[in-house]
Amino acid sequence: MNMATESVILPERVKKPKWLRVKLPVGKKYTELRGLVDKYKLNTICTSGSCPNMGECWGEGTATFMILGNTCTRSCGFCGVKTGRPDTVEWDEPEKVARSIKIMGIKHAVITSVDRDDLKDGGSIIWAETVDAIRRANPTTTLETLIPDFQGDRKLIDRIIEVHPEVVSHNMETVRRLTREVRIQAKYDRSLGVLKYLKEQGMRTKSGIMLGLGETEEEVIQTMKDVRNVGLDVITIGQYLQPSKKHLPVKEFITPEQFKKYENLGLEMGFMYVESGALVRSSYKAHKHAQ
Repeated sequence: MNMATESVILPERVKKPKWLRVKLPVGKKYTELRGLVDKYKLNTICTSGSCPNMGECWGEGTATFMILGNTCTRSCGFCGVKTGRPDTVEWDEPEKVARSIKIMGIKHAVITSVDRDDLKDGGSIIWAETVDAIRRANPTTTLETLIPDFQGDRKLIDRIIEVHPEVVSHNMETVRRLTREVRIQAKYDRSLGVLKYLKEQGMRTKSGIMLGLGETEEEVIQTMKDVRNVGLDVITIGQYLQPSKKHLPVKEFITPEQFKKYENLGLEMGFMYVESGALVRSSYKAHKHAQ
């Protein structure tokens, strides 16, 4: 059966299990921050991506912001961000993000972006200026940068290293066998190389993978070993959920017991932190990873 047929049939056959039910965000801190986001029209991935952990993260003073627009030059099979020709770079964006973090009183900020393969610098200049702007406006805020692969160009990656965020993250997303299908323009070994280079330059490194795309347990464990072998400090493991019928179908819902097994294996491998669970996303418990 080809993938085009599967993408139509499988979403109707595979029903979400009870452990994927999401509680509505509550709490004084959440309500306060939600009011600020609405009042000042602040752009966070937490709200635009309807993250299931938004209430919990905001309650702990953590939020995620996306820079360099909302149109990606890549067309990954799992991602809900639109693909196409991105808008021109907004050079005042670093100051806007820094202001948003100050207004919200964020203690730990995660910065991410679309891939900008259309730019000679891959967007790395805006990346570095955003970190610098946040540092100036929010000197006590810790930072995680969830970066693209910059096509493996070390000169571009060096711009991130030079501003030295507390954590640098780059997601593997899936196992080696599925990379070409899931991350069409990405390469498994190139992503490993990015993580290895970051670690060699003294960064605290982090990566995430999604499960339920058809990978085997052996492949997941091998991926964990691969990233640990390049010195990775933090790994997040979560359930893939299909953004729309146009995206790759969910092949399997992973049980809480299996996620716990991966957590225990990861700790045995020597990871500093392992976040493993159905609703875990890249930014989950991110403030803890900077400590």
